Amino acid sequence: MHCIKLLGQRLMARDFDRQVAELQVRIAVLNGYTALGIPVTEAVG
Repeated sequence: MHCIKLLGQRLMARDFDRQVAELQVRIAVLNGYTALGIPVTEAVG
């Protein structure tokens, strides 16, 4: 939860459905950063 808050300390949307959508966007951004940080290993030989 701490990482999600780093993208913005509070939710901007007032409506619950929009808050859910806002969190889903934040999670998608975090998953993108995580995917960039995962090393790709290949067997040699």
